[in-house]
Amino acid sequence: MTKKNKRNSEARAWLCRALVTAVTVLASVASMMAMPAAHEADDSIRVERPVASFFMAEVGSASVIDTYLAPVAFKGVDVRLEYERMQAMRFDPQRWVMQMHAGVEYGNLQNKPGNHTEHMLMVDYRWGMMRRWSNVLTPNLQVAVGGSTQLRGGAVYKPSNSNNLVSAKIHWAVSLTAMASYRWRVAKMPVVISYQATLPVAGVFFSPEYGETYYEIYLGNHSGLAHFGWWGSRFDMTNALMADMHMGSTVLRVGYRNTIERSWVNNLDTQIVTHMAVIGVGGEWISLGGNKPNGEKARIISAMY
Repeated sequence: MTKKNKRNSEARAWLCRALVTAVTVLASVASMMAMPAAHEADDSIRVERPVASFFMAEVGSASVIDTYLAPVAFKGVDVRLEYERMQAMRFDPQRWVMQMHAGVEYGNLQNKPGNHTEHMLMVDYRWGMMRRWSNVLTPNLQVAVGGSTQLRGGAVYKPSNSNNLVSAKIHWAVSLTAMASYRWRVAKMPVVISYQATLPVAGVFFSPEYGETYYEIYLGNHSGLAHFGWWGSRFDMTNALMADMHMGSTVLRVGYRNTIERSWVNNLDTQIVTHMAVIGVGGEWISLGGNKPNGEKARIISAMY
């Protein structure tokens, strides 16, 4: 067995163990979610878990290096639309929260001389859970740590190429994520400052061989297209700094988001870095469905505030 085949075999074995672990964890979480919470056994107090949701528009810059298309960097304007949802978990709302992100992104990029253009279109979805601790060092600070799974895909298109016009991107990963939020007031207006970092640890991503065309893949050359993603072959990270300003029931969000995506496999190097200004609007919403007596006491447990 060659060294390359041995490494690939070890990587596949490691990935299988990681997938088995992930499935076991998800099964455990599902069983916990099916169990009634202890504090919900008291019929005199109803627990409400409001949904915190935001619609955000982002604009900024992107730098893309994709050596499958060109060996130089392309830079330009990047825009993104994103939806975020957070809610305390049913099985232990005081300590566990879920978070979901879904977004679509477009970048219009040029090389340094300005005589060639690339277009980038990406979509992504991420879902995760975090264990949170309130009143950390101060009554206004909350810290949360957990994990998530994400799927991101799309393409980079370079119309001036004569052979390879498109570089397809698809990546699935399991990630670590951590968040810290601090509550304070500005001129009597409640403001929550939060920072969140998401770091993929392991996954699978698509990449052709160096010089391999998609026509060859179409004809049946499917070997070596899926690659085990870890910090030796791929590094991704998302950093988000947000300020949520509460104006009555509506929350105005402003902030900054940075993403880093880099992979190196089959002598191909891909690097996508974005810096985005964020503005969004949202709030917390309580479901009115179900049988909820008007006189029943309710305890509201927020996912973030």
